Amino acid sequence: MPNTKNFNPNYKHQDFFIFTGLLLWVAICNCYDQHTAVWLTYATCILTLGFCLLPVLMFSFFKQALKEKLSNKKYILYWCGCFLILLPVFTLLATQFQTEPVDLSDKLTTAIGALTLELLLILNQYYQKKVQHIKWIKKIGLENAVLISIVLIALSISIMAVSSLNNPVYQREGFWLIGFEFNIRQLLHNFGAFLSFFSQFLIMYLCGYLLFFINSRWLVPKILKEKGLLIYLLSVSATVALLYPLLAQLLILLPINTVFGRSIFEANPFELENAFGAFAIMLISLPVVLALQWGKQNNIILSLEKEKSQNELDLLKQQLNPHFFFNTLNNLYALSLQKSDKTPESILQLSELMRYTIYKGKEKTVKLAQELDYITDYIQLQQIRLRKTLHFEFVKQVSNDQVEIAPLLLIVFIENAFKHGIEPADGEASLKLSLISNTQTLTFCAENSFDPEEIGPDSGIGIDNLRKRLELLYPGKHTLDISTIGNIFKAELKLQFT
Repeated sequence: MPNTKNFNPNYKHQDFFIFTGLLLWVAICNCYDQHTAVWLTYATCILTLGFCLLPVLMFSFFKQALKEKLSNKKYILYWCGCFLILLPVFTLLATQFQTEPVDLSDKLTTAIGALTLELLLILNQYYQKKVQHIKWIKKIGLENAVLISIVLIALSISIMAVSSLNNPVYQREGFWLIGFEFNIRQLLHNFGAFLSFFSQFLIMYLCGYLLFFINSRWLVPKILKEKGLLIYLLSVSATVALLYPLLAQLLILLPINTVFGRSIFEANPFELENAFGAFAIMLISLPVVLALQWGKQNNIILSLEKEKSQNELDLLKQQLNPHFFFNTLNNLYALSLQKSDKTPESILQLSELMRYTIYKGKEKTVKLAQELDYITDYIQLQQIRLRKTLHFEFVKQVSNDQVEIAPLLLIVFIENAFKHGIEPADGEASLKLSLISNTQTLTFCAENSFDPEEIGPDSGIGIDNLRKRLELLYPGKHTLDISTIGNIFKAELKLQFT
């Protein structure tokens, strides 16, 4: 019988790799000015600083496994123990060993750097899950973000320039320096100068942004993508030749060009130094623009894949509901033929089952308790119409029945057991169910008797649809094992809750 397992590769040790990079860079910084025994110094730094970061390296290596096995509270306790207790303790222990060229400041810097890096990773994870999906942030885009940054930079430099006026510390013969100052009184008193500085600084930065914008909107998506690298480079050269003398002349005319320090741009707008600056903006922005284009294409692909998966899932649900509907109608028909007194009760029970199937089946998840109630009602309805003896057992070990699970998953096994195993049986039949669940995982096992000479117990659209739904709903988070031993059919499903 088939053994369906789904394992997707993921980057379980990504954070460990990043912290290893931090360790190596600190070691490199201690070796770059050495002239003798550099590899010995490098190894010494790695061993010494590696001892400081040992708790961090161990925690980052097993981080993914801890997240999967521990509750949120326990994971936070482990995190605090690692970064707030063990990291300082190991750093303090490392200070007892005097190793050249690693001194106390290197050890403290490494520990602080590790804590800072971990906080950055947490913020990045929060951004990936929450912030980047906010609509107004997604609409900003890289180009608008660069433009906003330019405005803020021009604003900040203008404020510092005005705050530095009339301060002898920043005055030189014939020019001013910009100090890291913020003086609200100076700003209000010289507001006209502030507006002049801001507009001129903004024009300077917008000239560079114009080159970036042309590269982003025209040269890369139209020329590089469609015509190739050679035509792109020639087009960049032509664009710079067309624009740089005009932009340089504009900047030369700005009064601020000679106010702070020296002339930023030469008096001759055709100086090649100005062209080199334009080329630099184009080439430096090229990787950024390529990353932007790749990101847009990747988002489109992911969106199409998500839409395709959702359409497939909706189609499978449409197939599932009629499948169950036909089965239950057959049950009701059998009761009516028997003129059973239980027919009205069964109709009411069937109504509740169909209400759950139609309305709850549309939801992404339901409470495990709701799914169990649904299964119980279904089995009771089936037992009413059975004439043969059914040895039924349902073992439950559920620590939290409020966890969320995709609806109408577990019922497939039970429907399959009745349709292909219990109902066709000539004599007695058996059905044994087992459910073990906690906040992280769920294991559901169904064992039923069947006639090996009859059609396979896992045939029909039920099990096939279940496999497809699991691939869409729990990719890399489930295993489905189907096997037979003699006349016993066994199906076991393991889920990791997301």
